[in-house]
Amino acid sequence: MKEWNVEICDVTLRDGEQTPGVTLSLEEKCTIARMLDEAGIDCIEAGFPAVSAGELASVHAVAALGLDAKISCLCRAGVADIDAAVDADVSMVNIFLAVSSLHLRCKFHQSRDQVIASAMDAVEYAKDHGLFVRFAAEDASRTNMEDLLAVYTASRDRRADMIGFSDTTGCLIPSEIASAVGRITHAVDLPLSVHCHNDLGCAVANTITAAAVGAFQLHTCVNGIGERAGNAALDEVLTILRCKGGVDRYDLSLMPKLSAAVAEASGVAVGKNKPLTGRYAFSHESGIHIAAMLEDPATYEYVSPELLGRQRRFYLGKHSGRKALEHVLRHMGIVADEDQITDILAEIKYRSEQKCSVTFPVLRELIERRHL
Repeated sequence: MKEWNVEICDVTLRDGEQTPGVTLSLEEKCTIARMLDEAGIDCIEAGFPAVSAGELASVHAVAALGLDAKISCLCRAGVADIDAAVDADVSMVNIFLAVSSLHLRCKFHQSRDQVIASAMDAVEYAKDHGLFVRFAAEDASRTNMEDLLAVYTASRDRRADMIGFSDTTGCLIPSEIASAVGRITHAVDLPLSVHCHNDLGCAVANTITAAAVGAFQLHTCVNGIGERAGNAALDEVLTILRCKGGVDRYDLSLMPKLSAAVAEASGVAVGKNKPLTGRYAFSHESGIHIAAMLEDPATYEYVSPELLGRQRRFYLGKHSGRKALEHVLRHMGIVADEDQITDILAEIKYRSEQKCSVTFPVLRELIERRHL
């Protein structure tokens, strides 16, 4: 399998913190940054230093950690924001500008030419201060393609190092982002980053599709947090890159630990059935499934739990069968005859139908009552 040419820019410390009600302390940001770096993440967007003195300090603290990852920050297209980035001592800035007609009308009340001319001055100012510049078009997904290409070309001519495509409202589906990325990468000879939101549930799919057709930098958030419905989930993007894109340089075994740290710091719990890092991601109850998996786990698992540093779990409920129960009893060191297994299984199904979870302690209680 040919390895896709991509890198990851994780934006948990910036867009993740824009999740309603979420604020990360300086210490939490540094802890998460170290964990991202340990996992091999290429770039970390540490925050938005122009927001406040405290935010500038936290971005500066992350930049001072001496990580292998490049440290970036978000900037509006203005001198004051670039100066804040310089003070924060980052190596890269993400200069964003709303370029759709809707945003230009509602946010700037100026002509497109006036807004773009001012933004290009900011790009050049950042370059003059020795920064790597990614020029990102906000609301790119709802911008006329000719206008979008014109602003990307202008940023290239003013020495931008990378261009960014933001699906700010998460309005695209994979076929649409494939078409857009294909046109952009063909027309503008700069690396392209993609920043996908999850409003329609397509953030991960759109990110991977963009990578497959030529996007270079992929934006992610741990646990998929972020504005509104969030962003592309880091663990999901990395795992798909491993399985479908041949990209194996990231340490996926650190994802559960990272997921738990961000859930704790943000206060945003991970859904039990979230892919890969959710509690039930590698859990099985169906008797038919478990019977097959006892022969070969690949029958019902495309991704092995070991890849993510996790363990497979079997649950007992009304869908469970004899083989699953026999396997669990062996695991518990309990020997039971056929009649006892039939009796216990019937009780498990009854309790499950009463919406009572049959956990291992409950199972042990049932068994002890039968003096096994």
